[in-house]
Amino acid sequence: MDALAPRADTTVAYDDGFPRTEAEQAVTARVLGSSGAELTAVYVPAEGDGELQLAEMVGGSGAPCGLPSRYDLSGDSPVAAAFRTGLPQWPGPAEQAAGGTLTAPPGDGRAGAAPAAAALGALPLGGDAKRLGCLVVLDQAADAFDDDRRHLLELHADQVAAGLEAVAARVMARTGRRQLLGPGLDALRGGAFTLVLHTGRIDADARVLELFGIGPQEFDGRVETLLEHTAPDDVPALMQTVEPGGASAVGRQLSFRIRRANGELRWLSLRCRVLIDAEGTPERMLGVVADASYLRPSADEVSVVQRLSAALAGTTTIREVSRAVVTALRAPLAASRMAVAERAADRLVVTLLDPPEPESWPASWQSAWRSEWPEVSAHSLPTVEGVLRAGHVAVWPPGSELEPGLAGVGPGGLAVLPLPANGQNVGVCLVGWDDPHRFGPEERSLLTATAGLAGQALVRAHALDAGHELATMLQRSLLPRTLPELAGGVAVVRYLPATMGLEVGGDWYDVIPLSDGHVALVIGDVEGHSAGAATIMGQMRTAIRAYAVEGHPPDVVIAHANRLLLGMETDLFATCCYVDLDMEEGIAWFVRAGHLPPLLRHPDGSTEEVPVEGGPPLGVSAEGEFPLTEVGLAPGTVLVLLTDGLAESSRLPLEDGIRQVRAALAAADPADAGRLADDLLGGAERRHDDVAVLVLRYDGMRVRPARARWAVWRLPDAVMHARRFTSRTLRKWQITEEMDVALLVVSELVTNAIAHTQGEVQLDLTLAAGRLRIAVNDGSPRAPVKPVSVDWEATGGRGLLLVEAVSAAWGSVPLSGGKQVWSEIGLGPEERLAQAAAAEAGE
Repeated sequence: MDALAPRADTTVAYDDGFPRTEAEQAVTARVLGSSGAELTAVYVPAEGDGELQLAEMVGGSGAPCGLPSRYDLSGDSPVAAAFRTGLPQWPGPAEQAAGGTLTAPPGDGRAGAAPAAAALGALPLGGDAKRLGCLVVLDQAADAFDDDRRHLLELHADQVAAGLEAVAARVMARTGRRQLLGPGLDALRGGAFTLVLHTGRIDADARVLELFGIGPQEFDGRVETLLEHTAPDDVPALMQTVEPGGASAVGRQLSFRIRRANGELRWLSLRCRVLIDAEGTPERMLGVVADASYLRPSADEVSVVQRLSAALAGTTTIREVSRAVVTALRAPLAASRMAVAERAADRLVVTLLDPPEPESWPASWQSAWRSEWPEVSAHSLPTVEGVLRAGHVAVWPPGSELEPGLAGVGPGGLAVLPLPANGQNVGVCLVGWDDPHRFGPEERSLLTATAGLAGQALVRAHALDAGHELATMLQRSLLPRTLPELAGGVAVVRYLPATMGLEVGGDWYDVIPLSDGHVALVIGDVEGHSAGAATIMGQMRTAIRAYAVEGHPPDVVIAHANRLLLGMETDLFATCCYVDLDMEEGIAWFVRAGHLPPLLRHPDGSTEEVPVEGGPPLGVSAEGEFPLTEVGLAPGTVLVLLTDGLAESSRLPLEDGIRQVRAALAAADPADAGRLADDLLGGAERRHDDVAVLVLRYDGMRVRPARARWAVWRLPDAVMHARRFTSRTLRKWQITEEMDVALLVVSELVTNAIAHTQGEVQLDLTLAAGRLRIAVNDGSPRAPVKPVSVDWEATGGRGLLLVEAVSAAWGSVPLSGGKQVWSEIGLGPEERLAQAAAAEAGE
């Protein structure tokens, strides 16, 4: 495609601070003329007036008509439509006449000369997030733009957009003003080619051959000839574009290096797309190749890339890769914050935030990072999702409007860097600045050069970490993702898997709400680091939860768990610390089985290691005893249960580690239990063992539940006595509106217990949090079964259906030697107020 010389009467000059020489005009002609059209023009947005203004025009000597200097963005011209919709426009003669799309031929002095019919194309420059302008092409032949030529023009428009963005960055860095065109346009010079996929024959124009340093007589039409001039390290990436699925009909962009005959190493940019035949088989590839020398790294950038490459060589985990990327880039870029995330299906899993303080990031990032599995849907960050789809670095200047998930990441400028590997983007890196930042081509070069290194390192680390990830997912699936809300306190947990080695430990934790305002706190550690340890951990956690819910005392719960582990086919043992805390009275009963002692932070800020008498680890001795230790907690006390991964390592003795944890506990602010747990973890990045920390801040209960208990005697009128007891109790509690419902539930539950069980029957009434709880305990372990249907002639079977109909919730839980059937009834607003008033009077 021979370039058309620019005509003086069709080239518009602008004062952009760069004097244009004849040589530079020739360069511009080659850039725009490479489209192969008779007339090629670039329009950019005019400042503040809703118009597109002509920035550069090339050709026109053979064009049947001309182009105006401006287009109204609100008009109906194809150029304005392309800018608004982001879609190429190929208007026919009728559409060309709309909105002053064409003018009389350049230099035509005839008054009122009408535009002649021509082939016109208007192609948007840039994506939806940042529209740079429009590329307009014009040809005298009405059918000049066939399908192949349209594909090439769309690729050429993408190339022009990338070059315009690079030139704008260079001008901004030099002058502080945004200017879309300047002498840097030589970076856009390009040529086109067509590759027949099943033969490997390529039809390349003279510009492509010139870029590769191949003479027209030397080229034999084989794609292998071009690949021979490509840097060996970049050949695999190029080969992937011609493999099945390597390049789509939408297109693909990549940068690569070629070695010219004089030994010069040059960067080229390729944009290509595959055409599919009628049977759906890839047939041909159309592409545009351009000079990308603006990507050539400087000496400083080379040293940064070399340091990053050396650092990545020793990484084995995704977290280590992320840390190496941040360490290598943040200082040279003078960035305020950086984030690295791995792409997992449609999720972005955050692997590192720097700085790590939650307040440095948007609110949505804070909540994700402080959870155990920091991840976010890519669909909630459309800006990042668009960059991953496009596959190249994107930047946003200061003050850009971004979605809430990115607001605050870079108020002075934001760069989003996709991390490519094996033909796909496996992650993303966000770089943000607080102060206004000017993006220069050197930074783009550095980001582009490091993206591939980081992407490949992520893939390698993911492969090395596959076994570890499998075991970690197994372990996480056996641990509670969320903790229950507690009346009278706040419980939070932090769990971090080991970062050294490829196996996981058996740390576990649990928070178990019990009856009568009690809660059980459990933390433990199974011996060893393996998937087997994680499996035993899951079994122990489930067993302890079941024993606790049955109502066993703490020492019995641990004794049962010990016998269970002894009976398993394993040689592993486990340590455990179990706490039964009465949230109303603040009395805690501790049982310790070979585990680290708990820590307390008192309201005055002092800390202590609770002197809990310990028993042997679980699974060691069938004769082991597990004594109880009682401790009173005042409101404002913080209880900390931890595993040895936090307090001990090969370089840190256990005694010193406990002292460090106590010091951190004393210095932390108990007002935010989550931040306190984060402070206890500290900043250690490389861990040889798992770390689990369970924190409970005991606040005490301002309004204590009201309770009453009645032992039901097995007499013919037992139900009547139970109803009388309930009626007296509810009147005392000033509950009248729900009296009939409560008496009905008591009648049905007590009747069932007497009729279908043996032994003692007990009725418990509890008033708390605007609800009345009715519970009947009996000696039968068999859970009640609600009938599916009841015959109208049947004399029984309707009791549980009635309970379900009038209760807000109901159920059955096993107890030691029996079960408990319970029902909860919601109170009305007046009764809630009466309850609150009674509580205030009691204080």
